[in-house]
Amino acid sequence: MENRLYHLHTLSALHVGTGQGVGAVDLPIARSRASNLPIVPGSAIKGVLRDEFGNEHCEHHLSKENVKILFGAENNDPAHAGAVAFGDAQLLLLPVRSFAGTVAYATCPFILKRYQRDANLSFAIPELDKQAQVISDSLLLLGDKIALEDLDMDAQKNAVVSEWAQAIAQAIYPDDETWQAELTQRFVVLPDDVFSFLADTATEIRMRIKIDQKTRIVQNGALWSEENLPCETVLWGVFGVGASRDKNNPKSAQELNTLLPEKALNIQIGGKHTVGRGLCRLLMK
Repeated sequence: MENRLYHLHTLSALHVGTGQGVGAVDLPIARSRASNLPIVPGSAIKGVLRDEFGNEHCEHHLSKENVKILFGAENNDPAHAGAVAFGDAQLLLLPVRSFAGTVAYATCPFILKRYQRDANLSFAIPELDKQAQVISDSLLLLGDKIALEDLDMDAQKNAVVSEWAQAIAQAIYPDDETWQAELTQRFVVLPDDVFSFLADTATEIRMRIKIDQKTRIVQNGALWSEENLPCETVLWGVFGVGASRDKNNPKSAQELNTLLPEKALNIQIGGKHTVGRGLCRLLMK
């Protein structure tokens, strides 16, 4: 099996939910059981790609045979499993409201260690105490401090952070130097505990209602809250492509790999499609 990295960049609020919630939010987003950080299940991405590549109006439309080889037979045809396997998308950058620079793209050492392993990068992991770390020409600085949401904390400039910012920016915007600069100048590495707090509290909560057509007031019980990952969130994951499991149409992993484009795909993932949720760019490295 050949393994590749993918990045998911949200262009609108993203709701990949878990069904009914038990807390204050009626419809929460999916989160990792161990870390409680937001995730997008690999099954959600695989299902969207199956539909996308099977759509004859899609730029990257594939034949029915190739779709079946890559993503498996339909539910009523248990002939064989697909050749491609998608892991869950993990949170890499969380956009957070900033007093200076409008928005910060936040991450933490815990996330960078995992990303370093999956992306096979050799950069050092920033060592933080109680302070944040930014690049030398950061737009987030207020003197020697930053202010994110309702938190203000000391900030330190670090060349290692600049290396990470540039590597991630190039992965998300491979052909756009303007947006690479936008991301790097707003990049910040936060202590793990501070980032975990923001990942719990800085997601987007929207209230939804249903209006009665005749009375024009809210229907009884038709008020609920939805949690979303904010626009401009970046996630990453790993996927693998193996050889065809279709005995009648054998193909190597190398052949099947060429069917999956490396250029960015515009997809819509998760729930609430008709109200604009889930518009994303998917980059398969």
